[in-house]
Amino acid sequence: MAITLAQLGSFLAVVRSGSITAAADELVVTQPSVSAAVSALSKEIGVDLTERIGRGVRPSPAGRAFVPYAADVLGLLRQGEQAAREAADADRTRLRISAVTTAGEFIVAPLIEGFAARFPELDITLHVGNRDEVFGRVADHESDVAISGRPPDDGRLVGQPFADADYVLITSPGDPLAARRSLPPGELSQRSWLLREQGSGTRTLCEQYLALNDLEPRILTLGSNGAIKHAVRTGLGVSLQSRVAVELELRSRLLATIAVRGGLPWREWHVLRSAVGPVREPTEEFISYVMTDAARVALESWR
Repeated sequence: MAITLAQLGSFLAVVRSGSITAAADELVVTQPSVSAAVSALSKEIGVDLTERIGRGVRPSPAGRAFVPYAADVLGLLRQGEQAAREAADADRTRLRISAVTTAGEFIVAPLIEGFAARFPELDITLHVGNRDEVFGRVADHESDVAISGRPPDDGRLVGQPFADADYVLITSPGDPLAARRSLPPGELSQRSWLLREQGSGTRTLCEQYLALNDLEPRILTLGSNGAIKHAVRTGLGVSLQSRVAVELELRSRLLATIAVRGGLPWREWHVLRSAVGPVREPTEEFISYVMTDAARVALESWR
């Protein structure tokens, strides 16, 4: 089998962009070269990996099955290149961390601070995005490690829980519902619910809670934790949020909580890595640090 890196790269670019033209622009090559590379890859595999849809291109069922393997190959080669450079020059050692938005805003900073004090020679970078972005980056070896909720069930990532991630239902300080000892979930259908964007783990959790309790409220989508908190303060609606994201506002009485019968969802923060390929030493060291008592103390001190 004579599969080339150019073929894999062209195929993944087409999958990401949805067209030959956009893929060529991304790779700074000609459209015919992208088309030829994808065609040659399909020929090597023995099945069509893409299919036309209107003016665009999407992966075929076979192509969708092949995507994670292609991404693993390219990602592992990039990771191997980095490992080789680090072996030749210790000053170039780096750790690429990803975090879901809530963790990036409220969890990761004290972890990086404590870890960096132990390993000052490391070049540490942090990417923050929604759950889908973070999972994709770690699975494709674009990030070494991530802080998020539990890993997906597809087997591409492995993770360990290290801290509780309980949730609260926030509302404006003057909301009469906040003064109630507790209320049945059904009463919440009359309120607008403010949700994060598609791909967010918090949004998925909220949608699951609404479905579990047969709630069909008006949904408003806002793109960040900060925007949601400000909107809740003005009385625009209620929102299910990680407690760590709203602790300051609750203490300052800028927000209030609603107690709901039956309780609210509870999750755990996980430290994740790819399940495929060798694990670099900086990744192992960071995962080990996150699981220590020192890391837990650092998290508590920031709250």
